[in-house]
Amino acid sequence: MSKLNDELLNDVDEGLLQEVSGLEKLKSGAYNIRKNGQGVERKVTENVNIITKGDKPGINIYVKENAKFEIVHIPVIITESGLKDLVYNDFYIGKNANVYIIAGCGIHNDHHKDTEHDGIHRFFLEEGAKVKYVEKHYGEGDGNGKRILNPVTEVYLKKNSSLEMESTQIKGVDSTIRETKGTLEEGASFVVTEKIMTHGEQFAKTIFDVQLNGDNSSTHVTSRSVAKDNSKQYFISKIYGNAKCFSHSECDAIIQDNAIVTATPEVTANNVDANLIHEAAIGKIAGEQITKLMTLGLSEEEAEQEIINGFLR
Repeated sequence: MSKLNDELLNDVDEGLLQEVSGLEKLKSGAYNIRKNGQGVERKVTENVNIITKGDKPGINIYVKENAKFEIVHIPVIITESGLKDLVYNDFYIGKNANVYIIAGCGIHNDHHKDTEHDGIHRFFLEEGAKVKYVEKHYGEGDGNGKRILNPVTEVYLKKNSSLEMESTQIKGVDSTIRETKGTLEEGASFVVTEKIMTHGEQFAKTIFDVQLNGDNSSTHVTSRSVAKDNSKQYFISKIYGNAKCFSHSECDAIIQDNAIVTATPEVTANNVDANLIHEAAIGKIAGEQITKLMTLGLSEEEAEQEIINGFLR
C-alpha cells in the first residue's frame, strides 16, 4: 500500500490511519491529517474547503450548498508520548448538501507518560442538509502511559436537516469521556449509534444532551457496550422534548468479570405532544448461548467472542 507522503508518514502512522480512517479511502475526497498536534497534509475539492483556524488549534470545513455525496476525512494520529493535544474543528454544511465525514483518533504510546487527545467538533447544518459522521477511537503501544481520548460533539440542526453519527471505541483506550450535544429545529433528525468495549482498568463515560426544539424533530440514540475485567462504564442520557417531537434512547450492555456499568436515563417533556422513550438493559452472556455455539465446535472462549462480535456489529 503506497504512502500518502513518504516524508511525513511512517509505518506506525500508516497503521494508525488504517485503523481510524482507512488509508485506501483517504485518497478520495477532501482530507486533513493531523499528527502530534500539527497539520501535516491536506486536500480540498471543488465543493469542500478546509481552512486552518487563526485563533486556536483546529480547522473550519465548508461544504457548499447543494453539494452531493462529498467525502471528508479528518483523522488525528499521535505517536509522541506525553503529548496533550487539543483541537477545535467546525463544520459548516450548506443548504441541501449531502456529505460523508470520517473522523477519529489513533494513539500509539510506547512509553510511561500519558498521551491525550481532546477534540471538540461542532456541526452547523443548514436547511435540508444531510451528514453521515463516523468517528473511531483506537489505542495501541507497549508503554505504561495511558491513552486518553475525550471527544466533544455539538450538533446544530436547522429545519429538515439530519445527522447520523456512528461512534466506535473497541480497543486500547484507557480513559474516555464522550460528550454529545444536539439542538434540533423543525423536522430535524439526529441519529446516534455508539459501540464501546473496555477491559482491564479502563474507564468510559458517555453523556448525551439533546434539545428537541422544533415540531416533528426527532432523535434516536443507541449505545451498545461490553465491559470486562475491572473496567467501568457510565452512560448518561438527557433528552428534552420542547415541542411536538419524538425520541428513543436505549442502552444495552454486556457485563463480565468485576466490571461496573451504570445507565442513567433522563427524559423531560416540556410539551404535551412530546413522545420520549428510554430503554436500558445490562446483563451477562447467557450460558445457553455459549453452550449452543460450543456444540458447533467452538471453544468456550471462541463462543464468547463470537457473541460479543455479533453484539457490537
